[in-house]
Amino acid sequence: MHLNKIFLIKFIHSIIFIFMSICLIYILYCGIRQIYDWTLLTALIAISLNGLALLINHGECPLTTLAKKYGDPNGSVTDILLPMFCARNVFKVSMVLVTVELILLGFGYFTK
Repeated sequence: MHLNKIFLIKFIHSIIFIFMSICLIYILYCGIRQIYDWTLLTALIAISLNGLALLINHGECPLTTLAKKYGDPNGSVTDILLPMFCARNVFKVSMVLVTVELILLGFGYFTK
């Protein structure tokens, strides 16, 4: 087992997770405050690319596949930051949040 590589994969996953969480919070903030700027566009693109990566990899994080390749039996990349209960539900919560955010953004944009 390549412990250093697995730790690096988990560390990178944690950084990406933090960045994506910040993007989700910022998109929600923009939806509430009706802010439409380049930062919002960047956050939306980042979230979309993350969703596309999951879609292409059949709903599994590509870093999970990489962790399995280097010997982690579960391919778990979420155990640095999140307890397992949160890790299992993060996609469900994120999907609902993105849907609400897009409704807020669209409603604010088209009713101005």
